[in-house]
Amino acid sequence: MGKIVITVGKRKRAIARAVAREGKGRIRINKIPIELIEPKYKRMKLMEPILLAGEEVISQMDIDVTVKGGGVMGQMDAARTAIGKAIVEFTGSKELRDKFLAYDRTLLVSDARRTEPHKPSRSTKGPRAKRQKSYR
Repeated sequence: MGKIVITVGKRKRAIARAVAREGKGRIRINKIPIELIEPKYKRMKLMEPILLAGEEVISQMDIDVTVKGGGVMGQMDAARTAIGKAIVEFTGSKELRDKFLAYDRTLLVSDARRTEPHKPSRSTKGPRAKRQKSYR
C-alpha cells in the first residue's frame, strides 16, 4: 500500500476532495481525465498547479478529484485548490509550497468569500439593494 493524501478545496458553494496516491501521473476530475475537460480555459486553470510542479513531480502520483455543489467556475477553482494542496502535501516540499504561494495564494488557500444572504422584505433585489431616493 502506497502513500495516500486526501485534501479539500472550497470556493463559494463548491467543495472538491482530492485523493493523491502513488501512480503514473493520471489526474481525473469526477472520473474524467483532465486532458478531456472542456472548454480549454477551464482545463488551463486546472493545469496551473500541475504545470508549476513540473512533470517529474506529477509523474509519481495519481490524483482523483471529486467535486460537488456550486457552479462551473466555483467547482473548477475548488478542484484547483484541492490539486495544489494534494501535490504539496504528497511531496512535502517547502520550495514547491513557496512557489505556489508566490504564483497564486488560492492554489493552497481556499477563498473564504461567500455570497451574502438576501435581507428580508427585499429578497428579490439582493442583500444591499435600497430604494432609489427621489426628490419629486
